Parts: sequence; C-alpha cells; structure tokens
Amino acid sequence: MSIERVKAYFRKYGMEDKIQEFEVSSATVELAAMALHCEPQRIAKTLSFMVDDHAILIVAAGDTKIDNPKYKARFSTKAKMLSPEEAETLVGHAVGGVCPFAVNEGVKVYLDVSLKRFDTVFPACGSSNSAIELTISQLEEYSGFMEWVDVCKGY
Repeated sequence: MSIERVKAYFRKYGMEDKIQEFEVSSATVELAAMALHCEPQRIAKTLSFMVDDHAILIVAAGDTKIDNPKYKARFSTKAKMLSPEEAETLVGHAVGGVCPFAVNEGVKVYLDVSLKRFDTVFPACGSSNSAIELTISQLEEYSGFMEWVDVCKGY
C-alpha cells in the first residue's frame, strides 16, 4: 500500500509518528476536514495532471479550483486531470490518498500559492484515511517541490 511507502519516507526524517490514520474516510476535502476537525481550506489537496506526457502534482488549498487560463499560461497546455487508474500507475498513489510524498520517479510537484495563507496544512499520506499536519516550510521540504505556482481561484 502506498501509505506504507509514505510511512517509510517519513521514517527517514523521524516524522512517521506525525501521520494520522482515521477510522473514517478522508478521501475528499470535506471528509478530511471532518476527520481532522479543521477548516476545509486547510486541507492540502493534491491534484494530478498530465503535462508533456509526464504526471505532475499541484498541491493546493482545499477551497480552491484550478483556474484554467492561469494553468494554461503556466504549463502551456490545457489542464487535464489524470484518471484514477492513471494517477495510481503514474504517481504511485490512489485517488483519495494522492499526496506529494514518496511519489514515483519523474513526478514533478508544484505548490500553489493558495497554501501560503496558513501556518499549517494537512496533506494526505497515501491512503484515503490518512493525513499529516505540516508547516508550509515542512511541506516545501518534504514534498521536494519544483516551485510555487499561482494556478488556482476561488479562495
């Protein structure tokens, strides 16, 4: 299971014990916010797309939507989300647990500026019932992100 990959990844940093696993689903922003007893916007959702035949991940605040013109201006292509099958194969995590940690080689991670409003956020950890609370600097460090982008709206 990919949560085991994420646990092994965080074990290297002494952070494995920070991963929370729930008895209930956290597969959507709303469900994760209920499981964590936090505001939905603090859920760091990880969206998977195809760009130039490569999977990319965009981690964004839970209250955002992709802004198609901004996305196209940044990535020079239309926003095309991966199917659930493609996400699991290309990224290494199933939809509902997609996260920027312990992803397959070659997957590029981008952080959306919508996250910068918060001291801490909650990304998933490879399963549909897990999360970890990270500061923005920890998210930068552990996600291995390429760069900050501004491709969302609605917040």
